[in-house]
Amino acid sequence: MNKEEKVLCIQRDRLPPSWVSPKSIVPMNLTTFIEECTLSRFAFINRPEAEDSPDLKQVIPYIVLQTKDLDQTAVYNRQGSEKRLHDLWSLGIGGHINPVDQENGQASFKDILISGMERELDEELIERPNLDQAEFCGIISEDITDVGSVHLGAVFQILTKNPESYLPGPELFRFQWAKTRNLNQLNMELWSQLALALISKD
Repeated sequence: MNKEEKVLCIQRDRLPPSWVSPKSIVPMNLTTFIEECTLSRFAFINRPEAEDSPDLKQVIPYIVLQTKDLDQTAVYNRQGSEKRLHDLWSLGIGGHINPVDQENGQASFKDILISGMERELDEELIERPNLDQAEFCGIISEDITDVGSVHLGAVFQILTKNPESYLPGPELFRFQWAKTRNLNQLNMELWSQLALALISKD
């Protein structure tokens, strides 16, 4: 972990209680999410401090790739910097939001969120179709795992007609398109299970 890294956080007790229950799956539109987070006030905190503080929620864009017919979903095996998730399958591409996503220090929460989401996609995918747009679905959160207790997932979904156009980078270990109906056969991280439930509610 980079000790100098700062990550976007919100105080847990400033967020709506339904967002931070032991297991939260909350569909909502982007406008509602932006308004609530702006009112709750956000700050960039040193990551080691944030990782050790359940009083903070680090906002994480979590992007799920699916084919337009929902028949296939992109999955990969966790082998990155977060060792607590190793060997679990994930549906979500994403990561922390950093000050680099805050243009000139004056960006709105919406600008920072979208910038962070786009940057994560650019970092994790070597190639992706520009016309495939990410749509916000809602939020997920859980206090069951050590990782989940200090993070809040902002779930986005990208639907594509051209799954073969997505070329993964090295962080997306064993990246592949799996039958959506068979995902429950994988040993998935809890956030992926929650994200799948969220998307299924839409």
